[in-house]
Amino acid sequence: MKKITQYFSKTELILWTSSVILITVSFLLFDRSNYLTLIASLLGVTSLIYCAKGNPIGSLLMIVFCILYGIISYSFDYYGEMITYLGMSLPMSVVCFVSWYKNPFKGNHAEVTVSSIKAKDIPLIGIFVVIVTVVFYFILEYFQTANLIPSTISVATSLLAVCLTAKRSPYFALAYASNDLVLIVLWVLASFTDITYISVVICFVVFFVNDLYGFYNWLQMKKHQQENE
Repeated sequence: MKKITQYFSKTELILWTSSVILITVSFLLFDRSNYLTLIASLLGVTSLIYCAKGNPIGSLLMIVFCILYGIISYSFDYYGEMITYLGMSLPMSVVCFVSWYKNPFKGNHAEVTVSSIKAKDIPLIGIFVVIVTVVFYFILEYFQTANLIPSTISVATSLLAVCLTAKRSPYFALAYASNDLVLIVLWVLASFTDITYISVVICFVVFFVNDLYGFYNWLQMKKHQQENE
């Protein structure tokens, strides 16, 4: 416990603690039954605080989160989310973990070396995201996915986020933040049918705040690493 409090800043500890409390309270108020959702949410927010530090443990936890979130999405017929997380985010999280672990800053495996997207990578990533998104649109349409357009947009933002994560770019956090906004819309729509999903909405609101902090902290990490190269 002492090592954890020394590793994280006071701001990070407050952010994580308040996130856990908010997620737990919302679960007790609106759900009280889907404990898998609660576990996934707590695991996800813990993953984000490690990712904000550039720690590969964050990617490792994200692998487990992808599996749990895929199961949750399947339960509400959000096949887009299920396919996205199990078929794309899960394997990409494995790639991200390997990338982060193999690129520690000065041998410190608790902090990945921050990188920048090269100009030649931008059109390649853009084309890749567009092609995969179009393909997924027709796949999701075939499976009669609920809320097709938001689900398709979620595919695009998720794919962009994992690509930037693998590239170790600070902008991966902004991509995930945009994905959080899409997911908030998706689960708000779901909550019209089942009020228990309000807890999932709150979960992604919390994720959004954590991703914004992650982007800020990665910019600080990049500045610090450049000064100490």
